Parts: sequence; structure tokens; C-alpha cells
Amino acid sequence: MRELHEAQLLPDPIEQFLRWRSEAQPDPLIDLPAALATATPDGRPSARMVLLKDVGPRGFVFYTNYRSRKGREIEANPRAALVVHWPSLNRQVRIEGPVERVTDEESDRYFRGRTPESRVSSLASPQSEVIPDRRELEARVQELAERYRDAPDRIPRPREWGGYRLVPDELEFWQGRTHRLHDRVRYRRDAGAWRIERLAP
Repeated sequence: MRELHEAQLLPDPIEQFLRWRSEAQPDPLIDLPAALATATPDGRPSARMVLLKDVGPRGFVFYTNYRSRKGREIEANPRAALVVHWPSLNRQVRIEGPVERVTDEESDRYFRGRTPESRVSSLASPQSEVIPDRRELEARVQELAERYRDAPDRIPRPREWGGYRLVPDELEFWQGRTHRLHDRVRYRRDAGAWRIERLAP
């Protein structure tokens, strides 16, 4: 039975997160799915799964269309929450904080690394908008695929598509234990430093 004790924790929560990730998923190149929750300014929430493409000292990065529902909500209310769940280890991490756009250079670099098919899809899809039917979307994809067939490197990143970084100010590490006496440890920013606190299960 796994346990979580304060003496085992690293002082930096991002490093602790990366340690847990490596224990659950040794290959760092595999995409990391997470639930992302956003909300409108009047508090109406929405949630969906995203793929975290970068985790580092500056935060947690995912990519989307800025005009999608999550993009619109982030622009209007730039705070969000993530949950990463590793059921095989009975662990989860909750992450909260402000969200900012990554630089155009970061978005361009990531976009160039996608397959040509994925780049065409991003260019073709007006994400979250109502469309007449799937055939119209597929026709648009086919049109763009033909246009760039001989020059896939010229597929442009849509200006409305790019990355967001959630900059955490709170992370909670949850380790499941028997009889619902789970371990919950929270890192919380306090005057520029991380305070570690144990929460009741």
C-alpha cells in the first residue's frame, strides 16, 4: 500500500509532479492527459480532457484554438484547474492557477512538430463552432491537404491557434489509501515560497 509522507516530498511541487509522472509513465514522450476546468466570468464551469505537452518550472502547457469554448473562457476569466489521474497507482494531482498564452515562437515550434495531417486539421476546423455537417469539414480538410500536398512545411499555424500555460499557485497531491483515509498534501504559494500542508481526507 502506497503512502504519502511529508518527509518524502520534494520542496518544489513541479519536481514532485515530475517524479510521480515518471513513476506512472516512464516514457516522457507519451502524451499526458489531464482534465481541464474553466469558467465564465459569472461562474459557469465547463471541463474537458486536454493533452499536456510541456511540464516545467514555468507551468503546464496545452494547445488549442483560442476561439474554442475553453479559449474564450480563459480569455475572459484567466484562471483554470487541471486534474491528472493515475489510476494504476491510485494517485491524482489537482493543479490551480492563472493561465497565460505561450509566446508565438513556442506555438510555432510546437505546431511545426505536429504531423502534416494534424496541422491541416487545426487549419480546417473552426473549433467549437456549429457546422452544417461532417462532410463540409472533411471537404475543407481534403482541400487543404491537396493545396499543401507537395509543401507540407508551408502549412501555416492559424493565428487563432496556440498554447496556454497554467502557472500553478496551488497543487494537491492525493494518494489513495484503505478505508478512505487517503493522504492529501497541498503545496500553496505564500509570499513567493511554497508552503506544504496536509489536508484531511
